[in-house]
Amino acid sequence: MSRRFTVHHHKIGLHHIMSILLVMSLVGLLAACGGTTQPSSQPQNENQNNDALQETTSSSNSPASSSESTAKGNGTAILTSLDGPVEITFWHAMSGHHEETLQKITDAFMKANEQIKIKLEFQGNYSDLQQKLLAAAKSKTLPTMSQVIETWVTDYKQNHLVMDMNPYIMHPEIGWTKEELDDIVEAFRRANQWDGHYFSLPFSKSAQILFYNTDYLKEKNVDVPQTWEALKDAATELTFEKNGKKVIGFGLENSVGWQFHQWIRQAGGTFIDEETGKVEFDSPEGQEALQFFTGLVKNGIARLAGEDGYMSNPFGRGDVAMFVGSSAGIPFVDSAAKGNIKWSAAPVFAGKEKAVQFAGNAVSIFDAATDEQKLAAWLFIKYLLNTDNTALWAKETGYLPIRYSALKSPIWKDYVQAHPEQGIGTEAFNNGFFDPRVPGFDAVYQIMQKEIEAAFLSEKDIAQALHDAAKDSQEAIDKAKAKAH
Repeated sequence: MSRRFTVHHHKIGLHHIMSILLVMSLVGLLAACGGTTQPSSQPQNENQNNDALQETTSSSNSPASSSESTAKGNGTAILTSLDGPVEITFWHAMSGHHEETLQKITDAFMKANEQIKIKLEFQGNYSDLQQKLLAAAKSKTLPTMSQVIETWVTDYKQNHLVMDMNPYIMHPEIGWTKEELDDIVEAFRRANQWDGHYFSLPFSKSAQILFYNTDYLKEKNVDVPQTWEALKDAATELTFEKNGKKVIGFGLENSVGWQFHQWIRQAGGTFIDEETGKVEFDSPEGQEALQFFTGLVKNGIARLAGEDGYMSNPFGRGDVAMFVGSSAGIPFVDSAAKGNIKWSAAPVFAGKEKAVQFAGNAVSIFDAATDEQKLAAWLFIKYLLNTDNTALWAKETGYLPIRYSALKSPIWKDYVQAHPEQGIGTEAFNNGFFDPRVPGFDAVYQIMQKEIEAAFLSEKDIAQALHDAAKDSQEAIDKAKAKAH
């Protein structure tokens, strides 16, 4: 069919951890989204960005040449063809092989579209990228397009910095068919919609998965845990002495504040109501979730990554038997484990509910771009996100394909057949969720990290930590909402 449509719409090293967790909360969790070091779960955002964004305005667009054709997409006049060469800039946080792969895809696009030149500009890790985007917005020097996190986009949208992609997506000539749009994994698609409008599109996505030491589980006759109780039993059995060293059964990344969203959902609770901005995690379910996971640590059968920064390191050494981390961390786990241990991966266990946390990044086009640049950027995004390229990107980087059709692509199918652990993350497509895109979420993340750490380090009891986190989070959200009006 070619019919188009309109959208209406975590007892090892705890005494050492405190001295480094403050640093970890700032820099430890960037690479799950393709940062410059090892991956964890979630990029770090700076609280002050929300306030500073209120001072920015977007630049007006340059008029299109009268010889260039324009047409309406979703009721809005847009440029649909280029009458000459155009250059666009794409800011990103991809380094190493990730950057090489991105350049390969970009070069192929430019070869097929000789009028368009794309300058890929590495901006450092995600915190660096976010800060530079803020500075560029204030000085009106934004790039044409950039990798972004959907929770950033809420603030960018409020400040009229990002382009509404609907006119391009819905355009009958240069857009996507309904089938092409629906081919994007539903959770990823929804994470990039605001009132039915797309201000970003998913690019590099990851899911939480369970890594485990196959030899340890076999030695202790332990099955891969599928429930919280099974996890506790397995962690108990897998905490033992091995060749003169203590092995801890279960590990958690230092990003316990961010992962709490997953645990409360698994307990049957809710985190934050995205529609109203109401904080709802200070609840019996919230207490149950935090009590369970802090209890594992206090009982000495679980630990945080601590001084190692990322759990892939102690896991790779054989110091930890299992841990929950990002699917995007597979290359780092494989590297750390090589010559040391044998490992595999499985879907994350469930609590009362089965819920798996997605992370990763998207791409946005900034409204300050010229009409020619917007069109060129849209054409590049279409190419970047097509079936073969999202399969190639996933194969080369450890991220997940963002299209259902990519799961059937020979590129992906052949790769997963040879590396079955790579396909575990895609099993979350039916029960995965994304963070609430509420104003002030960067501040909420900092608050959650601080308070959940305090509970894990026994600096606060469960009830107090949750109460303080909820109170401060609500204030941050309300403050950000007020500034938006």
